Amino acid sequence: MENKVELKRSMGIWSGLSLVIGTVIGSGIFFKQAGVLQTAGSSTLGLLAWVAGGVITLAAGLTIAEIGARLPKTGGLYSYIEELYGPAAGFLTGWMQVVIYAPAVIASIAGYAAFLTANFLGLPTSAATWISVVFLLFIAGLNMLENRVAASFQVITTSIKLIPIAVLIIYGLFFGKVDALGQTVHQVSQSGGGFGMAILATLFAYDGWILLSNIAGELKNPRRDVPRSIVGGLILIVIAYVGVTFGVYHALPAEKVVALQNNATFAVAKAAFGDFGGRALSLAIIISMLGTLNGKMLSFPRMAYAMSLDGLFPKYLSKLTRKTQEPTNAIATVTIMTLVLAIFYTSGVDRLSDIAIFTIWIFYTAAFFGVFMLRRQVKQGKLEEMDTLFKTPLFPITPLVAIFGALFVIGSTVINDFTGAAISIVLVLIGLPVFYYYNKKRS
Repeated sequence: MENKVELKRSMGIWSGLSLVIGTVIGSGIFFKQAGVLQTAGSSTLGLLAWVAGGVITLAAGLTIAEIGARLPKTGGLYSYIEELYGPAAGFLTGWMQVVIYAPAVIASIAGYAAFLTANFLGLPTSAATWISVVFLLFIAGLNMLENRVAASFQVITTSIKLIPIAVLIIYGLFFGKVDALGQTVHQVSQSGGGFGMAILATLFAYDGWILLSNIAGELKNPRRDVPRSIVGGLILIVIAYVGVTFGVYHALPAEKVVALQNNATFAVAKAAFGDFGGRALSLAIIISMLGTLNGKMLSFPRMAYAMSLDGLFPKYLSKLTRKTQEPTNAIATVTIMTLVLAIFYTSGVDRLSDIAIFTIWIFYTAAFFGVFMLRRQVKQGKLEEMDTLFKTPLFPITPLVAIFGALFVIGSTVINDFTGAAISIVLVLIGLPVFYYYNKKRS
């Protein structure tokens, strides 16, 4: 009887939009302005870097939106790569995201949110580890309830995080007295790369939107809601990122933004509302990161569930709780892996998530090429065409922009962090014997 329990299709367009926006917008929008500005060398180039990163990300989203509409399956990137390139490539995609990336990035976000919470409450930093444990258990518990509970939490936290973003944009635009464009920075980042590396920094800040495709099986109308949520969410994210950056540049001189580093947005909030503004922004960032945590916890276990359903992960991960119709075993497993990292490997979590991101972009590139493959299958009559299907606009220019952006990320990482790139590839290849074991068992 257990195998008759299916994922519940109860989430609509608002849940999808909230997941895209809430998963991408965490803390980066509040802390990245100084770093991008310092790397770019001027406020004009800094702002253009955010625009360029947004254009590349939007092109990527428009490309994946068509793939998601043609292949509306739970599992997201794993399912796409498997359909396009075969089971081995699909497994390696999911292996990296479930076993390495998911625990590392979730633990990293929880740790940072816990650190901010400890400071906000006036607790010693040593308390941050256990605060992160509380956050993780809370979010995991939330996701073990019916999916509409986690979806509602995502809508609420996304709505809350948009308030300080709107305040920063409005204050910077209407009350800032500094020329936002044309300012140069004398203390340019020594890491090199200039404008190109500034774009790279923004691309990492924009990352995470594709996780919506992991829950396609729980959307009421995935063919319609996946593309609409990705495209609509990314448009709002780009407006928010560019708007906050312009607001900060318009409110503070460029040199001061660089000098303040992570505290630049807090300085703008304090200028608008005094100390209360700074504390309110801290609280909003904590809530924002809890929403990001929820989005990750909502999506990554679905990939483990989908892989288990295909016989490529332990069978218990594909079991759904009858009452809630949730993959509670998969959620519990991802949570346990995350807790181990959060408690025992705190110092290495950020590094682990950084090198995992590089690998994900390799699979992004493969997925972007997939839109050409799927359209060819339609021409050959191997795939059904639907008049109402979402199609990537300005084809083939849009997917080519996405591919260029992905190759830029991969190339830049290899040049600037060859060791990290090599470790990433090794971690992926470790998954091959695991795949052959499960594939033989499945056969």
